[in-house]
Amino acid sequence: MSDKVVLTGIKPTGIPHLGNYVGALKPLIEMSQTHRTFVFIADLHALNTIHNPDEISANTYAAAAVLVAAGLNLKNAVLFRQSDITPVYELATLLMNVTPKGLMNRAHSYKAMMDKNTANGLDIDAGVNMGLYTYPILMAADILLYKSDIVPVGADQKQHVEFARDIAGYFNNLYGNVFRLPEPVIGRDTGLIPGLDGRKMSKSYDNTISLFAPEGELKKKIMRIITDSKTPEEVKDPDTSTIFQLYTHFASAAEIDEFRQMFLAGGMGYGTAKNRLFDKINSVLSGPRAEYERLMANRGELDDILSDGAARARAVADDTIARVKRAMLGH
Repeated sequence: MSDKVVLTGIKPTGIPHLGNYVGALKPLIEMSQTHRTFVFIADLHALNTIHNPDEISANTYAAAAVLVAAGLNLKNAVLFRQSDITPVYELATLLMNVTPKGLMNRAHSYKAMMDKNTANGLDIDAGVNMGLYTYPILMAADILLYKSDIVPVGADQKQHVEFARDIAGYFNNLYGNVFRLPEPVIGRDTGLIPGLDGRKMSKSYDNTISLFAPEGELKKKIMRIITDSKTPEEVKDPDTSTIFQLYTHFASAAEIDEFRQMFLAGGMGYGTAKNRLFDKINSVLSGPRAEYERLMANRGELDDILSDGAARARAVADDTIARVKRAMLGH
């Protein structure tokens, strides 16, 4: 067991797709086998975009069920709702007193909103609430509260960890060495998972395959993968094939090599290749899919898991916030 603490958050915005699984969930689950891991369902962060409490609640259960069904090691991993840990609200407020406004002005999410408003001829801050503007401070509180060393993120989320390090540095310079400085770890496959049209798999492109899609839907989606017009007899390039690239994330090394040779030898049509991809993904995900469906039908079990995780997380959070208050307030 490593002595490094891993932390990550999952925003409850719906069922993840295969790209999310390969780029983020699978590496997290692997880390949970060897590291103490804090995994929070980021329901507070979801408030910026989702204003329906029933939707947030349903998505929170779904996120928890996905993680458990996919194999998160609950002996090492602490799984909990972000909003169940009141010290995170306290720490975010306290960190605001050491965070420069200029740092928030450079946040990607805020700059993206400003650029969008400018392009549309709107006031530069139209639609910007303080939840969006101070999002990185709450993220820093999430990261620093649990004494994390490693924060797995996508390349587009690296700035959040860098900001957390900056804020921790400001705090430590003023009040002493209270916070650890966490390190971002960028997943090697993040952003590289192709969708049905060959572009990066993304909901914004409508080219995704849901992680726990029913068997019939999974096959239908895979059969929609766009290919070139080569005949079955022609040699095909596996390295430019979405079918082959998806296959590599679910198959063994021997299976991948065999499939590569089938592309290079000719004599295999894309329909046959798609069926092989479906069989492989379905065989890997059928067990987790059934467990996900079972958990969603037994939400009391998920409540118990999240409640237990909150109690374990709160013990660490309470210690951190006590140290911060002593440093800042003298008690």
